[in-house]
Amino acid sequence: MPGIMRLVIPLEGDYSVMDAHDQTRPTQEPPATPPSKRLLPLTCCLAIVAVLVVAVIFLRRTDVLGDRGNTNVASWLLSFLAMATLVGWFLFLSGYSRRIRMVSLVGLVALVGGLAALLRVERISGELVPEFALRFSPKPDERLETAKLESLAAGSADPVDLLSTTAGDFPQFLGPDRSMSLDGIELGSDWARRPPVLRWRRAIGAGWSAFSVVNGYAVTMEQRGDLEMIVCYRLETGEPQWAHSIATRYESISGGVGPRSTPTIDGGLVYVLGATGHLLCLDGRNGECRWQRNLLEDYGISVEDESSDLPWARSNSPLIVDELVIVPAGGPKKGRKVSLVAYDKRTGELAWEGGDKQISYSSPIVATLAGTRQIVSIDEDSVSGHEIETGKVLWEHPWPARSNANPNVSQPVVVDTDRLLLSKGYGAGAVLLQITREEDPPFTPEVVWRNRRVLRTKFTSAAVRGDHAYALSDGILECVDLKTGQRVWKDGRYGHGQILMVGDRILVLAESGEIVLVQATPHQPNHVFGRFQALEGLTWNNIALSGPYLLVRNAEQATCYELPLAQ
Repeated sequence: MPGIMRLVIPLEGDYSVMDAHDQTRPTQEPPATPPSKRLLPLTCCLAIVAVLVVAVIFLRRTDVLGDRGNTNVASWLLSFLAMATLVGWFLFLSGYSRRIRMVSLVGLVALVGGLAALLRVERISGELVPEFALRFSPKPDERLETAKLESLAAGSADPVDLLSTTAGDFPQFLGPDRSMSLDGIELGSDWARRPPVLRWRRAIGAGWSAFSVVNGYAVTMEQRGDLEMIVCYRLETGEPQWAHSIATRYESISGGVGPRSTPTIDGGLVYVLGATGHLLCLDGRNGECRWQRNLLEDYGISVEDESSDLPWARSNSPLIVDELVIVPAGGPKKGRKVSLVAYDKRTGELAWEGGDKQISYSSPIVATLAGTRQIVSIDEDSVSGHEIETGKVLWEHPWPARSNANPNVSQPVVVDTDRLLLSKGYGAGAVLLQITREEDPPFTPEVVWRNRRVLRTKFTSAAVRGDHAYALSDGILECVDLKTGQRVWKDGRYGHGQILMVGDRILVLAESGEIVLVQATPHQPNHVFGRFQALEGLTWNNIALSGPYLLVRNAEQATCYELPLAQ
């Protein structure tokens, strides 16, 4: 029509005609994103998460890693990757507005940072499960009074008699002969009718040391603040009699706080090895130091090398053999290593050095194998026999491990005149060695059997009775036939605690602090006579039994119970 102007506007290749007088502007919806393109990133994300969840379920239902602690760590790592996948999708692929994504990210960072600022890892269980505490709260050992114990070190208490001995003494790590077994005492089994009686309970300094008992006195090591202390208590009352302190402190997230070896009492003297390498001989009457050595200084080991090679600190209990005190020595990362070192037990003078291996967390023992009395020691990655007079290596057998990763902790156990049982955690299991003596070479270790699925003794050791070995294997009580190396039964979840064979009974100290009395028999799995809660909190320390008196402790408490004896 005349007088009418028309505009032609190109729109994405098409031409639309709009009347100039028409005030309505054309509208066009943006092209819809195909559902496949919109959902593909989320679908991929969920698929990845599903694969990770299946992997966690597979790990926890199988034994592919051979250790519950490793399984927990792997599970947490896979769970973290699953969460990170979801967070990554939300931040970069979800399509939410930039504001929503940034606000969510800031909130997440603030939450994690706040928890990290508020909490600290107080301890980690044997299966690597962390326990948290308020970051600024003092640690339990830092709250303990030390002034009274330090005054005892000045000789204010009456002299203690550790020179006299009794038939019920428990003078060193794992008992009189370090076998984790006691004979000559029979425990009563009817705890319902005759229950154990509490004699005393008290707070104690941190550490994984156990008690050694002689003539009614119990000695242990503990950390109180910046002092590593050796304390002697009266068995009947729990009252401290004397104390000796060293200005040093060991602490790590995975290993906890304080010393971990157990004192050895011999001839009225007390021998201790601290977590940081201090070897001391103390007068049993009053705790005064007779002599001391510093293994790190003696062998040129820097603090950095020690922390790198032995991250869980020195745990070896001193061994007394004749006139010698013997401990593992070690060495610097790139220097000379010494497996064992012997000192004159009365003067501290060097007697000999034997072997050239880095050390483990196990303690040496005396054994008679193939007709020869010798020292048996588990090193970082081997087990060896040593001549007592010179330290000379008589034989050696591989026992693979790394002291900063999957360490050797468990004790070697003498089975009979020529057989030796080795066990460890981290999926290694057990091996039975036969030591034979020939003319050339004089000693030969041979494997009788090996089984990676039994006796996985991570923090503990095995005890032998007859033709069977008993142990907490990955935290479950287990019985193994020593002739074949096959499992007879495995039952009863006690965690990474400790056991003590007493006649035909097994005293189990669970990781939770519970005491359980079990029958040592291959015929009935985990036959429990009785149980009671002796301690509260994480408990890795070994058991001591002097006559009817049971001494147990952890990093915060110590207690003494009188157990009923068989009538």
